[in-house]
Amino acid sequence: MTEAEDFRATPELGTPVTGPLAPVRVGVDLVVPEEAAEAPEGGEARSSGGIIKQIVRVFVEHKLAVVSLAFVVLVVLFCWVGPLIYHTNQTNQELALLNPENGPPGSTGKFPLGTTQTGFDVLGRLMFGGQTSLTVGLLSALVATVVGVIYGAVAGFFGRWLDALMMRIVDIVLSIPVLFLLISLVTIFHSSEPLLIFVIAGVSWLIPARLIRGETLTLRTREYVQAVRAMGGGGGRIIGRHIIPNAVGTIVVFATFQVATSILILAALGFLGFGIPPPGTDWGTMLSNGVTAAGNGWWWEVYPVGVLIVLVVVAFNFIGDALRDALEVRTQRR
Repeated sequence: MTEAEDFRATPELGTPVTGPLAPVRVGVDLVVPEEAAEAPEGGEARSSGGIIKQIVRVFVEHKLAVVSLAFVVLVVLFCWVGPLIYHTNQTNQELALLNPENGPPGSTGKFPLGTTQTGFDVLGRLMFGGQTSLTVGLLSALVATVVGVIYGAVAGFFGRWLDALMMRIVDIVLSIPVLFLLISLVTIFHSSEPLLIFVIAGVSWLIPARLIRGETLTLRTREYVQAVRAMGGGGGRIIGRHIIPNAVGTIVVFATFQVATSILILAALGFLGFGIPPPGTDWGTMLSNGVTAAGNGWWWEVYPVGVLIVLVVVAFNFIGDALRDALEVRTQRR
């Protein structure tokens, strides 16, 4: 048998060939990278878990944000769980009048923070008013964020005349003084908790609309968006599945800051006498009622609620700062 025939008769690829053709590699060895060979199932889930861990790590680096988050949790427990432990009357004015008016802290051994000029327990009033302030702040921020995100994403994605028209509407509303608009709406319609939520949200969605519109103008030119368009994806699918999820950092940060802003707006309305009507209350209304009392030396009617408003607003601002850093892509890749 010749050497050529010996080569052709080799039964299997990769079998060593003797003779003059020995230096020739007949078979090909497949080299599998160690990373690929050892890659476990659910790698995508592990990657997502890694991102979450990175966000948590960056957030925890902000010590003030961690303290602020713990404080907000304590305030929520104070407002909703506290009344279940510390029972007071906050809805019946006739029963409140049986208590001493403007009683100092510890008066009669029953009122740790004293009583108001109408006889309500100040500590219980802080819990009762906090429920309203936090509810209005959180829900109005949620409504404003949802409306602003959808509005801005639609304007930025479709562009052209629709974008110009929608943004001019935003500019017109922004040109109206916010406090004047709020007072007008609350005066026309009877003040209530649902009304305050929608009124505050109605003047707060403008900022996220402009922010998300700017994000959308950038994201709509990305390769993955163009690929979805080329495959026939509709505008609604692109906005809901690709534009908004990739702007989640901006959305979350705005929502956090908006909670603090909504609490301040409600406090301003309550201070001007346009808050929750009695017997209900909120922190702003308590502050307004306590200003006159503070002039008479009854400090316990103004300082506790004033300090609480400041601390809650500052806490949400610290949380927003930390979330902004944690959700920033460049920070995640440090």
